[in-house]
Amino acid sequence: MGSTAEIAERIGEQLRDAGHDVDVRACAEAADTSNYDAVIIGSALYVGRWLKEARRYLRSQSESLSRRPTWLFQSGPCGEGFDLEAVQVPRAIRRLSDRIGSTLPTTFGGRLERKSATTRLNRWMATGTLAGDFRDWDLVHAWTDGVIADLAAGHRDLPFATA
Repeated sequence: MGSTAEIAERIGEQLRDAGHDVDVRACAEAADTSNYDAVIIGSALYVGRWLKEARRYLRSQSESLSRRPTWLFQSGPCGEGFDLEAVQVPRAIRRLSDRIGSTLPTTFGGRLERKSATTRLNRWMATGTLAGDFRDWDLVHAWTDGVIADLAAGHRDLPFATA
């Protein structure tokens, strides 16, 4: 529904502002990660799972990702009072994260609005208590600052792919 893509765009803008070359692409259209020195991959989280395209990309690129700095994020929890700390990382993503040597994905709140809902179920959910924009942009910016600091500590002026 576009919320995760908007988070990726914001991350990309912040990395550009810090002087990095950045490509932001959907996982279904993303280039081979061997073209990049560092990578960020994000996915929406629906019913406790990453999107198929993101899982497939992470799996297919896992060997290449194991040789470069990689950060993961997931977005999707909605509703008043949800606890980001309590959101589970899907088992398949835990295994892939371990395989590539990255930390587990950071979880960001999501957005569920009727105007961007693509299915009948999503439209129905977007009229209830889960409806709204629960993204915490300060949290996204702070996380991205951490990525920038990690790069400054040992990896300067690297191109990025954020998918």
